[in-house]
Amino acid sequence: MIQRDIFEDLFVLELANNHWGDVNRALRIIHEFATVVRYNNVRAAIKLQIRDVDNFIHKDFRERQDIRYVKKTVDTQLAREDFSTMTEGIRRGGCIRMATPFDEASVDLCVELGMEILKVASSDVTDWILLEKIAKTRKPVIVSTGGASLKDLDDMVTFFENRRIPLAINHCVSLYPAEDCELEINQIDFLKTRYPGHVIGFSTHEYSSWDYSILLAYAKGARTFERHIDIQTEDRPFAPYCSTPEQIARWFQAWKKAKELCGAPGTQKTVSKKKEIEYLDALVRGVYARRDLARGSVLTPEDYYLAIPLQKGQLSCRELLNDLTLAQDCLKDQAILVDMTDSPYCRDAGLRELIYGRGL
Repeated sequence: MIQRDIFEDLFVLELANNHWGDVNRALRIIHEFATVVRYNNVRAAIKLQIRDVDNFIHKDFRERQDIRYVKKTVDTQLAREDFSTMTEGIRRGGCIRMATPFDEASVDLCVELGMEILKVASSDVTDWILLEKIAKTRKPVIVSTGGASLKDLDDMVTFFENRRIPLAINHCVSLYPAEDCELEINQIDFLKTRYPGHVIGFSTHEYSSWDYSILLAYAKGARTFERHIDIQTEDRPFAPYCSTPEQIARWFQAWKKAKELCGAPGTQKTVSKKKEIEYLDALVRGVYARRDLARGSVLTPEDYYLAIPLQKGQLSCRELLNDLTLAQDCLKDQAILVDMTDSPYCRDAGLRELIYGRGL
């Protein structure tokens, strides 16, 4: 069995390029969100995006200010040592080090920096050269499914399965921001059915509510969650699909409420709570003598009736068996106790203790 526990109940906080090329701003973001993570006692990774910018963008297009993706990538470029500083900040903050590498050289840098989990962006699900490079690191991988066809997903999952790389699969809608009606949370059901050997997650970019979606996603079976993070400052724009530290704190609390509401995994029968059992025991009917019964009598339906309340030590409708032999006399309307019978319930110490531990 491939180790997958690293993905269970894991929050991924996506820093993206919200540092705007300023390592001090990045460290402030890391510190503020790591504090929220510690306060809420959750497992979280802070994820960086890493590109070998000098080679990632063709030299003839580096000055193209009209291409948004090119402009932001160039404007937010960081030096190798800056990534090292940020990664150390994540480690010191008690969070898991994680990154999305967008090219092969960045995969090497991720290994050098000690990244513990790698992310495959939705746009790279079919970038087989990059996937091969990532797989060779043997590190756990999370992949987002936004925009991918079913065949592309099947091929990608098979690729990592054949190499025995731990893989989590995030349902994702690649719209920034996304409206509630665009979230397609039922896709979590599909992914769980299609890829049962993997942790399924939810990568979300909606802006109207963080609480409702994580409640539903957890109930559907998602066990790893991702959101973009940022801090609000006067000198930089704040994207509507990003979350502030305060909003992430509410997100964590909503997840805890979802866990509380959902209880045990849907793959197994939950263990009933003691107070639930006590409540139900109070509604169980006890066995009462319909008439005076002598020792040695063999009980038949004409000899007893059922009524509440159930008393301590009394046989209930749950244990009642015809042809039980009385070991003691029993008066009309008296509770028939387990000790009055020659039965397995009387001879088994565990059963006898259970029957005496319930009722009035």
